[in-house]
Amino acid sequence: MPLPSSARALKKPRLDDEVRFLRSWIEKPLHMGAVMPSGKLLARTMAHYVDVDSDAPVVELGPGTGAITSALVERGVDQKRLVLVEYNPGFCALLRDRYPQAKVVQGDAYRLRDTLWNVLSAPASAVVSGLPLVTKPMLTRLRLIRDAFAALAPGAPFVQFTYAVVPPIPKSLPGVSTEASERIWMNLPPARVWVYRKD
Repeated sequence: MPLPSSARALKKPRLDDEVRFLRSWIEKPLHMGAVMPSGKLLARTMAHYVDVDSDAPVVELGPGTGAITSALVERGVDQKRLVLVEYNPGFCALLRDRYPQAKVVQGDAYRLRDTLWNVLSAPASAVVSGLPLVTKPMLTRLRLIRDAFAALAPGAPFVQFTYAVVPPIPKSLPGVSTEASERIWMNLPPARVWVYRKD
């Protein structure tokens, strides 16, 4: 039985996003955190760690087509607080269209200090990352979290998801507290959210 036209209209953006993601992944697989956009439950879990009552910026790394961005907005984060750091120019154009009040920065999140040096007006209340950390050398991961902590307010979270069974950044970093969500089995593939805070 065919879907009613309203249901087809709701499914179309998600399907379009999946096609965009797959095309980008085929072109540059190591630049993409996933083959498909994050599932809604994973995106909501990540957004849960962000303080909606703060006025400080929220930095999202690798937003892609905006699955996690959408969850942040649905949770109550004002678009004006969002700083979306995206490498892919096509995704940047899409994000500017979907989130016109957000600040979209085309740049390399793995060079976060250089990318954000003149962008933030105040320390961020969260950095939310959809980057493919486990595909990167450990020194690159550690540099990223160091630069993220430099951009964050004291005690603010660095939120990262991974499909791997091990944490993307070691739990034993000195002066850093770590927590993890339950594995999100409803995501494809199953994922876990890790949260790092500088003590």
